[in-house]
Amino acid sequence: MVLKSSFSVLVVATLAVFSSYAPQAEAHSWADCIDWKFNKGGKQDWSDKGGKCTGYARRFPVALGKAFGSHDTIWPPRHYFQDGNNPNAAPPCNTAVGARLSESRASPVSAAYGGQFGRMTVTTVGDTLCARWPAKNHAQPSHANFTVHIYLSKVQNGKDDTQMELLKNNIANLNFRNCNVGPNEDRRPCGGCFKVPARAKGTYLLQWRWAGYASCADIQIK
Repeated sequence: MVLKSSFSVLVVATLAVFSSYAPQAEAHSWADCIDWKFNKGGKQDWSDKGGKCTGYARRFPVALGKAFGSHDTIWPPRHYFQDGNNPNAAPPCNTAVGARLSESRASPVSAAYGGQFGRMTVTTVGDTLCARWPAKNHAQPSHANFTVHIYLSKVQNGKDDTQMELLKNNIANLNFRNCNVGPNEDRRPCGGCFKVPARAKGTYLLQWRWAGYASCADIQIK
């Protein structure tokens, strides 16, 4: 009986470890698109059939031709997790080496767009931008519904703001679970829309941030 009881405890403990580890391993996402355009006259559909992306994050590797939600299968992967102990002191954008991963500011800014990368978002004050992201198994009712925050720097044509400065310029809070219905929980397309606030003409840093993960993009306001 003692051996059986000890074995049962060991099995329960092992299952607890794996069950607590798995969601953490899946708890990541990124901005797949910064300027998603729905098909004309169509409903709000975040799938590839429902529209197209006309503005991306920095150095988004469109030339790889990867399916939506699969950019965590490449190396280096797309998602960027800020310091879990003090995320507000971490760099706002991924500065890791690797052309497909780095979201640091390019010089010139346009060097992070076009060619092998997606195009830059070009917009106007008052325009509606819609961002898209993959659910990555975290849009179910059983999961904590952490908010997607959109930050937009007030500094035009300059170096990237710190995360603390960006926190002062939160322009939208979006529902992470605003997703299409589908069988693939990992790659369900999700998204949300927001208005471009008043800014002078120029190029600005926009940050998509969710549960400690961040994606950075430049948007040009005309």
